[in-house]
Amino acid sequence: MHSNAELFSIFSFYSHDGYISLNSNFLEANVINITLLLLGLIYVLKQFLGAILLDRQQKVLLTIQEAEERLQQANIRLSEAQKQLEQTQMIIQEIIDEAKSTAQKVRQSILDQGQLDVERLTIASKVSIKTAELQIRQQIQQKVIALAIKRVTILLQNQVTKSMQSQLIDNSIIQLGE
Repeated sequence: MHSNAELFSIFSFYSHDGYISLNSNFLEANVINITLLLLGLIYVLKQFLGAILLDRQQKVLLTIQEAEERLQQANIRLSEAQKQLEQTQMIIQEIIDEAKSTAQKVRQSILDQGQLDVERLTIASKVSIKTAELQIRQQIQQKVIALAIKRVTILLQNQVTKSMQSQLIDNSIIQLGE
């Protein structure tokens, strides 16, 4: 094999005549060998690099396709999650509305029950007061009667004589016999 200087001698310039020229002897410069070597190298590298680049392109396209599929799935999941969120918010609002309605009904029921209890207590206290008044009247009447009887008894004891007593007893016995 020739030295590197000989391989690239076609590219070397001569300057012995005072001007620069290109070596035109193709055989001496190994231009044919270099050209064949370059063409073979290009052919082999083209197939090798083409296969690598094609494989790489397929991998990139597959990765892009997988990424697009994941994006679509993520968008679908996002859409479903948003629908679920909306449904959950609607359910929460319904629960809140129902709770408010129930609280209002319970409040009104408690107020109504309290009103009924107050009315019952008022009626019961009126009845209790009337009963107490009746009992007090009866007690007063009994005391008045007892005092009147006591007074009449005292008056009778002072005014009734023994002959009047025997006449009263006789009249009572006659009435019993009849």
